[in-house]
Amino acid sequence: MAGAGDWTPDMIREEVDALKHKPGALLPILHAVQNRIGYIPEGSVAIIAESLQQTRAEVHGVISFYHHFRTQPAGSHAVQVCRAEACQAMGGRTLEAHVRQRLGVDYHGTTADNEFTLEPVYCLGNCACAPNIRVNDDIHGRMTPQKFDRLTDRLITATLELE
Repeated sequence: MAGAGDWTPDMIREEVDALKHKPGALLPILHAVQNRIGYIPEGSVAIIAESLQQTRAEVHGVISFYHHFRTQPAGSHAVQVCRAEACQAMGGRTLEAHVRQRLGVDYHGTTADNEFTLEPVYCLGNCACAPNIRVNDDIHGRMTPQKFDRLTDRLITATLELE
């Protein structure tokens, strides 16, 4: 994956050209761009729209409809908090509030140090171990505020400066 902001129009055109012949190509193209770059850059919308003979508004509409797509670079770790009923019944709302307070961001936000991006998700398929979160590709069940704090402490990659 390219670093945040490391993209070129040619990179977008490569992804579009590889997939534009498929029926319903817009979603696969958006997924490919996000997988390659880490997000869908605003400047890529016009390239995608022109290649697919769609308007920029149509492409933007799809990007904004699906919460999976990002229009800004994400942090080093994607933290997804399950908001489905089973997790809520087992303390998910309290966990949600703690996660937002601990990270200092709301959903779709990225911490100032670019360590964490917070995202809602509506089921992780681990209902028996609610409440759940996913960090990157790892699901963590029976999550508590204390477990979350320990987990984030282990994941922080920024160098701390001591005075």
